[in-house]
Amino acid sequence: MTIDYTPYKRLAERLDALPNGFPPTDNGSELRLLAKIFSPEEADLASKLHLKLEGVEQIAARLGLDPGPVRLMLKGMARRGLIRAGKTDDGIGFAILPFVVGIYENQIDKFDQELAQLFEAYYQQSFAQALKVQPSFHRVVPVGESIKMDMEVAPFESAAGIIERAQSWGVQDCICRVQTALIGKPCSHPVDVCMVMSPVPDAFVNSSEIKTLSKEEAFATLRRADQAGLVHSVSNNQKGCYYICNCCTCSCAILRGMATLGIANVVARSAFVNTVDETLCNACGLCVENCQFDALTVDNIAIVNRTRCVGCGVCVASCPDHALVLVRRPEEEIKPVPANISDWGIQRAAERGIDLNQLI
Repeated sequence: MTIDYTPYKRLAERLDALPNGFPPTDNGSELRLLAKIFSPEEADLASKLHLKLEGVEQIAARLGLDPGPVRLMLKGMARRGLIRAGKTDDGIGFAILPFVVGIYENQIDKFDQELAQLFEAYYQQSFAQALKVQPSFHRVVPVGESIKMDMEVAPFESAAGIIERAQSWGVQDCICRVQTALIGKPCSHPVDVCMVMSPVPDAFVNSSEIKTLSKEEAFATLRRADQAGLVHSVSNNQKGCYYICNCCTCSCAILRGMATLGIANVVARSAFVNTVDETLCNACGLCVENCQFDALTVDNIAIVNRTRCVGCGVCVASCPDHALVLVRRPEEEIKPVPANISDWGIQRAAERGIDLNQLI
């Protein structure tokens, strides 16, 4: 059966017009990926949604459509994580959702080998273009225990601070490790460590994909990820950090950009940098083995490459002699973190030359 990719092309162009980006390919990989996830009718409607939430009546009137069928389709797409839904002054509103971070991650409960292969084909073709744009999708946050005790740490600067501020906690499988396993390239890191948080109590109790955690269980999950040598990363903004990705360069779609696509700044580094206590270091090399950013070498002692170090703290936890600790970088080395996701989008749109007024 021949597929008419016209609605998918419109949706792909609309997604690429968002700050996050959805770069096109030469061979249509992005269209085949969207066709796996959306029906033609869904793709057509999603391509016409705004970045700002709109009510059903408003959307239907703008498009000259019957509100009844539009309402059913919008609700169905929202339930499947294909578009954004939220409260407006007039009730529930709907808006377009970025492909990453957004639509793709919401497909974890429907993931199969075909979708995994389609994403890999797209990833290898064009996703590098999105990863090169600043500000980065993600920024690194260390676990609080790896930071020197007398250091001042803002809540958004550590994984522990982000967990502490939330009211609900949950965990689900990492879509990146699920995807690489399905294409025959599994890694040995734990899968069930993708953490989500909410400022609303009991936010995940009715979810079929997310396992609800207590705060104590959330901290235990974070420690388990830390002990597995995983890098903690979050959305690149100060307010509204609602997930912690526990990442590796072998599977993570973001960090693989550095390991396999050769992109240097795929993730924003933390405000901290690793330092070595020369009196305690015995040059065992365990820190080198655990660093995913090639920021450590060993001569008579461990040596830190401050340019490559992202301040994740993974090496700190792996040092048996407690010779490593994170300290705050000088202020001139700390890149400001966007205040919120809107600020991040404005900065990224400016970097890409996008007029956000065309999307509202």
